[in-house]
Amino acid sequence: MRLAIIAAAVLWGTAGTAATFTTAGSVPLAAARLVIGGAILALLARPFRFRADLLFGALCVAAYQLCFFLAIGRTGVAIGTVVTIGSGPVFTGLLSWAIDRTLPSARWAYGTAAAVAGCAVLVLGGGGEGGADPVGIGLALISGLIYATYAVIAARAIGRGIASDTVMGVMFGGAALIMLPVLLFTGPGWLAEPAGLLTALYLGAATTALAYVLYGRGLRTTPVATAATLALAEPAVAALLGVAVLGERLAGASWAGLALLAVSLLVVALPDRRVPVGSAA
Repeated sequence: MRLAIIAAAVLWGTAGTAATFTTAGSVPLAAARLVIGGAILALLARPFRFRADLLFGALCVAAYQLCFFLAIGRTGVAIGTVVTIGSGPVFTGLLSWAIDRTLPSARWAYGTAAAVAGCAVLVLGGGGEGGADPVGIGLALISGLIYATYAVIAARAIGRGIASDTVMGVMFGGAALIMLPVLLFTGPGWLAEPAGLLTALYLGAATTALAYVLYGRGLRTTPVATAATLALAEPAVAALLGVAVLGERLAGASWAGLALLAVSLLVVALPDRRVPVGSAA
């Protein structure tokens, strides 16, 4: 099911290119994406008993959106994205170890380190924008931690036998309710334009609803730390679409980073053993 995780990352990677087809700002677009996608996921959820952890996961999903956009507003898209996406797998691995006493393999650690390095070179190889604003970097790290938190919450709930579609439906449906006022406050008038509506529907239905259905099903058999690393395929897809669709150019260093990222993800994608703390390696 690791292919399901990669397929989800591919869908996430198309979001940036899709967003160029509308003039809506990043915050209202992200809010619309979450409201639409969360509503679809909520419809897929089965009836369930109240679970405080999943409701906390919904808060994390909404908080991630807000923290991430605050971060890139201070550091720039390139640095904010690298810090957020790069720290996500590290925080996920640490949380998995701290909560479940599951120590990721050495191959995961080396592969993740190389993948994060490749991601950084890919995004920043052309020079990058923005600066090392300490508050912005801190917000980006918080974003990575929040992402890791709701990923671990989802994985633990799925591991207890709750249907993955229900887990994602509860978390993202709850987040949609939280983000609805944000969408209304920032002005939903752009949704009346055909390009804006079609873009929002694609972002909500494909890059959120379908992507998280795949991600949830991948978590049924894939350790969450491994899933977080495989999700680093997202910036690679975004970069390739930028070249193929938007006519962007990558510097030589960025191509090298893309190659390193690809090889690292192949290494991490191979099955490995989950080694409990204290057991023989």
